[in-house]
Amino acid sequence: MKGPLFYSKILLFGEYGIIKNSKGLSIPYNFYNGALKTAKELDTKATDSNKSLLKLATYLSENQKPDLVVFNTDKLLADIAAGMYFDSSIPQGYGVGSSGALVAAIYDKYAENKITILENLTRDKLLKLKQIFAYVESFFHGNSSGLDPLNSYLSLPILIHSKDNVETAGIPSQKQHENKGAVFLLDSGIVGETAPMVNIFMEKMKQDGFRNMLKNKFVKHTDACVDDFLSGNVTSLFSNIKQLSRTVLDHFKPMIPSQFHALWKHGIETNDYYLKLCGSGGGGYILGFTEDFGKAQKALKDYKLEVVYHF
Repeated sequence: MKGPLFYSKILLFGEYGIIKNSKGLSIPYNFYNGALKTAKELDTKATDSNKSLLKLATYLSENQKPDLVVFNTDKLLADIAAGMYFDSSIPQGYGVGSSGALVAAIYDKYAENKITILENLTRDKLLKLKQIFAYVESFFHGNSSGLDPLNSYLSLPILIHSKDNVETAGIPSQKQHENKGAVFLLDSGIVGETAPMVNIFMEKMKQDGFRNMLKNKFVKHTDACVDDFLSGNVTSLFSNIKQLSRTVLDHFKPMIPSQFHALWKHGIETNDYYLKLCGSGGGGYILGFTEDFGKAQKALKDYKLEVVYHF
């Protein structure tokens, strides 16, 4: 028995900034996906997933929010007891929404009076979905914007204007043959954990200097990147990504694995590529932007790269 597929996502812009009301842009990434399945015999990975689902189901039954959403936890618990697990190719701790896809699958199957992807998705409905998903995903991270599951559930690009204003977005179509520019993922080879990174960020937010930098540099460049990307203004986009990459290197060093600091700096100095965080950082994937993927490949020849979007 197998449920529908839910895809991974990539937050192109907005990591950390969306906590403080910057713009953000998240796109589905169909390379990875997951689905709820049931089997009588479970291997080690499926057994781990089944145990994790039991913890989530227990959390939902003990922390109900009936004004927001009602889950059929009896059915969920019965299905888990019958051998249900989340069969997923989405790497965990890599910033591409492994828990988001699971949350979307649970909502899709067990929420009562659910908002479906076929209806007219008004701003109010999108916000309600985002709130529901934030509540469920907080089980995994302690703090969630709800954005990853929203992206996975809808399988559409999501534009975040602010915490209370999200909409589905059209992104410029990819130019695979004409241009050399690309957005790519660089595999750090390290599993990252969201909660410790978010805790570091929240501690830093207690400092006036950091808060000012976030508002005057980080959010400013993030918002400009979102606008440039959506309008297809590639020249301005790369100018702003360079500034954003530099700001992250200067002020978010704990979120960048130390062995990548020099590589990050090299990209800014040579303009061959610019790196930024993919999700909360600390490992997993690092997001790269380049105007010439051939040059970036050469400079990053020791690393595994995956193209996710062509300019």
